[in-house]
Amino acid sequence: MPWTSKHLKWLVNTGKTIKSDDGKRIEIWELSHKQDEEILSAWARHFRNHYCLDSQIDNLRSGLRFSRSEYLKEIKFPDCSKAPGPSIRSGDFGEILVADYLQHILGYWVPRGHYANKQVRDESIKGCDIIGFRYHYNGKDEKDDILAIFETKAQFSGKKANPRLQDAINGSAKDNIRKAESLNAIKQRLLDQRMNEDATKLERFQDIEGRPYRDIYGAVALFSDEVYDEICISKANAKDHPNKSHLVLLVIHGNNMMDLVHELYRRAADEA
Repeated sequence: MPWTSKHLKWLVNTGKTIKSDDGKRIEIWELSHKQDEEILSAWARHFRNHYCLDSQIDNLRSGLRFSRSEYLKEIKFPDCSKAPGPSIRSGDFGEILVADYLQHILGYWVPRGHYANKQVRDESIKGCDIIGFRYHYNGKDEKDDILAIFETKAQFSGKKANPRLQDAINGSAKDNIRKAESLNAIKQRLLDQRMNEDATKLERFQDIEGRPYRDIYGAVALFSDEVYDEICISKANAKDHPNKSHLVLLVIHGNNMMDLVHELYRRAADEA
């Protein structure tokens, strides 16, 4: 299998919290990544398969005079230097990491693969960033099934912090409006991949009035330590979020994050 969660041993809950401007609790996590060849290679493979399954890469590059590495660098991955490529890289990285957090730490089912459908590599995917599903299978309490929708914003460069947590909150405020379209896009992708059983599982969340469930929302900001600023973070305000009582706020920071992002993309291509 191409997927791994080994890198999540580096994602640590610091136990520290910050209060937002409106008094909400913000969890602080740290990504303490290391120079571990085995984990970095596994992570790079995991990362690569979000854009292009290893089982499909040779068929996809057929007809092009590209090696696997060249195909990924020229067709699939955001550009490493030409704008807006680097910012798209950091954004995609943040979404994938938070999807891993949602699946492997919080225990949600998180369908993957929507980056493979990008028509323009240096653009972000439209719709909700990450959607996860949690089911209660005893047949009685399906109203306690949970749909989690998380928005992420990243800043891994610059000289001072930008209000990325506020940006994530503002993005999350729109998620209830675009939820139906995003769920349909996931379902269509699952059907295209002939994952009919998973597509049927998802249907349970397409009719909240007929089959009620719980919604939770998340806003996540990711920072490189060079611009991590708790004062800036604490100025975030969720008072206008339509689901503020069900909103989780999270910050993840780590050292030299942009270097890590570029290294993952390099490995993902060169080790294909």
